[in-house]
Amino acid sequence: MNSSNRRNFLRNVSLGSLAAISIPGIVSAAVSAEKTKKITLKKEGVVLFQGDSITDAGRKRDNDQPNSGGALGGGYALMAASELLLKNADRNLKVYNKGISGNKVFQLADRWDIDCLSIKPDVLSILVGVNDFWHTLNGNYKGTVQTYREDYDKLLAHTKEQLPDVQLIIGEPFAVTGVKAVDEKWYPAFDEYRAVARALADKYQAIFIPYQAVFDKAQKSAPGAYWTGDGVHPSVAGAQLMAEAWLQCVK
Repeated sequence: MNSSNRRNFLRNVSLGSLAAISIPGIVSAAVSAEKTKKITLKKEGVVLFQGDSITDAGRKRDNDQPNSGGALGGGYALMAASELLLKNADRNLKVYNKGISGNKVFQLADRWDIDCLSIKPDVLSILVGVNDFWHTLNGNYKGTVQTYREDYDKLLAHTKEQLPDVQLIIGEPFAVTGVKAVDEKWYPAFDEYRAVARALADKYQAIFIPYQAVFDKAQKSAPGAYWTGDGVHPSVAGAQLMAEAWLQCVK
């Protein structure tokens, strides 16, 4: 190998290594900027993922078993649970996913007694809000950001009344601009929904995951279409990005 080729080889290796380590760093920077405490996992603890299609990710809804690949779906919940269970085998955790595609907050509330309270989670992770806005664009839903705020506030208040010791994780609704479904019609209105989720996380002392910042920063390494197919639903890489952000909120 001549000196010129060697320099190019070393340069390419260096750039490849930088790309490989940049995503965890990006996630760390976005999450640590929130300066929040972390979730403490209990022995025999129950972890529940709740939300819409991003959480659902094709899970088998007829399977109620915890820690089951089919029941956890094929998205960030599965990826986060896999790492969680691997690294905490001594705690005998039970992880559930009860996300349902298309859900808005009021639809979570309609099934909350069965799909949340009866499970009695020690850790409850909720990601909801994109449908509360997105479905208004096609005229199929008449809710407003105020509807979202009031419905979500009531849901969280009811949850804390019934499960006063539950540790809450609230994921920020996010969208990747310029990828298929997400265009200029989303803004600035959608930003208000993101702000509501953040404010409610503060009100209920929940861990807040800034998914929008995570996806925004990730686009410095690859374009938006790499992380999501339609601007809303994550690709495999995007789901792993979300899982990484989620895991950084847990001890």
